[in-house]
Amino acid sequence: MTTGGPPTVETIAERAGVSIASVSRVLNGHGARPETVRRVERAAAEVGYVANAVARSLKGGRTKQLTFAMQDIGNPVYVEMVRQIQTITKAQGYRLLLHSTDAVAEDELAVVRSLADRTSDGLILCPIRITPEHIEALRTAAQPVVVIGSLPDDAPVDSVRADSVTGAELAVRHLAGTGRRRIAFINGPADTVPGRNRRLGYRRALDACGLPADPLLTVTTEFTIEAGARSVEALLERDAAPGDGLDAVFCANDQLALGASQALHSRGLRIPEDVAVAGMDDTVLVRACWPPLTSVDLGSAERGRIAAEMLLERIAGQGPPVPPRVRTVTPRLVVRASSAPGASAPGGAADGEVTS
Repeated sequence: MTTGGPPTVETIAERAGVSIASVSRVLNGHGARPETVRRVERAAAEVGYVANAVARSLKGGRTKQLTFAMQDIGNPVYVEMVRQIQTITKAQGYRLLLHSTDAVAEDELAVVRSLADRTSDGLILCPIRITPEHIEALRTAAQPVVVIGSLPDDAPVDSVRADSVTGAELAVRHLAGTGRRRIAFINGPADTVPGRNRRLGYRRALDACGLPADPLLTVTTEFTIEAGARSVEALLERDAAPGDGLDAVFCANDQLALGASQALHSRGLRIPEDVAVAGMDDTVLVRACWPPLTSVDLGSAERGRIAAEMLLERIAGQGPPVPPRVRTVTPRLVVRASSAPGASAPGGAADGEVTS
């Protein structure tokens, strides 16, 4: 009888009445007869056995685990990324660990530093802000890291980003092209990478269309549905009635656009006849409201796919080392009924039109 010390595969095998090889196959997910699996799992639970990924990595060099750290696990943007990342990494035998940082810089940095614990073979990180501390943590990371987002030109890791400056320009130019002249802008925090880039695109488009940048038409808030609704209320309080005042709202993401639409409806305003609405990200949210929202597709799924492929290439380490790579995904404007007068019925002329 095995006694003393922490439980081992030998302990489990003895308790379950099976061979050590059978225990190893079950614990490593390599398959066995259902009855064997049940006996091994029951015995492992009874003796308090916990598989040690670090020990496996020390023995075999890999944990076969990867980490994806995102700002908000409830944001549909990240759901689309996760689907692509998991599909690609699972095909290579990896498990994907998810971590929601709530956009807290210290949490993001802690995830990068935790790579030294060897509980993960690599990290895909989606930081909403980039600080000097982020760059230093990335430079000294113990395992490969790929960032989904914009980094400085001399960043030490691979990255894949959306061209949200151009994306914002596409949306605002479209709104101006439908005759709107008082285009409000609801943005996220100005100290974030998306907030800065989307504000730049908004201002560039106004300049290109010969429209003034009225500070009363800009609200800076959080990237949430509730913030979008509050921001529209604030804009309507500041401005004159539609017709004399704002006639379009461009929102820096779809969550803001959904909240803005809800607030406009509650005020009895028609979309798009009174106020047109456009968002960014082209998530499932834009098709879950009425009328469906015009939005800029920033390639969330494609960014996830590219990031996963880049990370696996770094982990494989095939060929000579290459400098950090940057991939940019081209945005596409998807025009729906929320910004096209006369197209508010299903199947309207502009519904689903794509431009880039």
